[in-house]
Amino acid sequence: MATEGPAVRRVQVAEHPRLLKLKEMFNSKFGSVPKFYVRAPGRVNIIGEHIDYCGYSVLPMAVEQDMLIAVEPVKTHVLQLANTNPLYLDFSTSANNIQIDKTKPLWHNYFLCGFKGIQEHFGLSDVTGMNCLVDGNIPPSSGLSSSSALVCCAGLVTLTVLGMNLSKVELAEICAKSEHYIGTEGGGMDQSISFLAEEGTAKLIEFSPLRATDVKLPSGAVFVIANSCVEMNKAATSHFNIRVMECRLAAKLLAKHKCLPQEEVLRLEEVQAKLGVSLEEMLLITEDALHSEPYSPEEICRCLGISLQELKTQILSPSTQDVLSFKLYQRAKHVYSEAARVLQFKKICEEAPDNTVQLLGELMNQSHVSCRDMYECSCPELDQLVDICRKSGAQGSRLTGAGWGGCTVSIVPADKLSSFLANVHEAYYQRSNRSLVPEKQSLFATKPGGGALVFLEA
Repeated sequence: MATEGPAVRRVQVAEHPRLLKLKEMFNSKFGSVPKFYVRAPGRVNIIGEHIDYCGYSVLPMAVEQDMLIAVEPVKTHVLQLANTNPLYLDFSTSANNIQIDKTKPLWHNYFLCGFKGIQEHFGLSDVTGMNCLVDGNIPPSSGLSSSSALVCCAGLVTLTVLGMNLSKVELAEICAKSEHYIGTEGGGMDQSISFLAEEGTAKLIEFSPLRATDVKLPSGAVFVIANSCVEMNKAATSHFNIRVMECRLAAKLLAKHKCLPQEEVLRLEEVQAKLGVSLEEMLLITEDALHSEPYSPEEICRCLGISLQELKTQILSPSTQDVLSFKLYQRAKHVYSEAARVLQFKKICEEAPDNTVQLLGELMNQSHVSCRDMYECSCPELDQLVDICRKSGAQGSRLTGAGWGGCTVSIVPADKLSSFLANVHEAYYQRSNRSLVPEKQSLFATKPGGGALVFLEA
């Protein structure tokens, strides 16, 4: 249940090769053995891209790839972080003076986000130190939420070390908020699914208040993830935060157009809720209220009746204050149409008509077109990969995650899976040097996995 905390499992470490290897590496690194282990999964968003931070429901599932951390609380107040991947350097800091550098999205800063979120939630100024060894097998910057999985894992590590209790929902909300310390203005999807996931089911995640509903995926189809091998780090680029601000500005202009107090509106969903109309009606209002040409900051100020100074200090985030044009019509069109597709997807899964897989595939295809043309968060490699996936037998394929690189997700009839994998491998990976990337990380069928949990050695 979402009202309970994450599960705690007793395991024989010797029977789990990855845990055993992590224990041995921990021992050679710190000269001691871990007290416990925590895992938090990555996720694939099946449909509902870039709409969680606008207040709308999304439909992800957890993947088996995860972040795994071995932990030993220590009597000093020092936080010592190490990673099994030699590319990620060791880091240590005082547990009571956490500084997160927004200018550099280094791996340890994501751990610090989760740590600081829990520390601040309980108002603790004197926190015990710990030795942590992190092992992740989610491909980084691939749109499968490796960063948020690390934030969630660190949050659960900190909670466990402190001996405190929180529900999965509370943990998800704290971790979603604390990831903003790194400078990304994301919504709460990634953290929510990491904690609320259950094996065998996707989830409709709704916000304000946060809740998760099971969505049974069709048994005759498999969801396949394919990595474009183009890396995109949300915290290192401005694309993501600009989109968040464009949606915020669109919400304010739509509110103003409908004589609502724009000062009270931050999200596109709030405009719909205040007007009490359908998503289809919101699309018509968008057509009426916004023009397709980009808006300058000056025009936005004129529309809202505010000064440039007020726009920069009261509405825009620090990283978006120097942006010179904003596409508001396109972003609102994507958000309202994508929010409707999520609800249609869930309805089709529930009603399970004979052509379920075809109908779900069509929604995924529409989602990709909208992400590409209206939200402009695709890239040539993703478009090429989506095209190859469709030609190789997928009923639907789309980018997943923030975009601008990372992965696609495709719905493939189960009886076409092996030919699909072979065709995509040949057409996308072998015809370029992408085949140098480990196969397991590039192209794989996935099924809904479970959420974050704590392992204790039996």
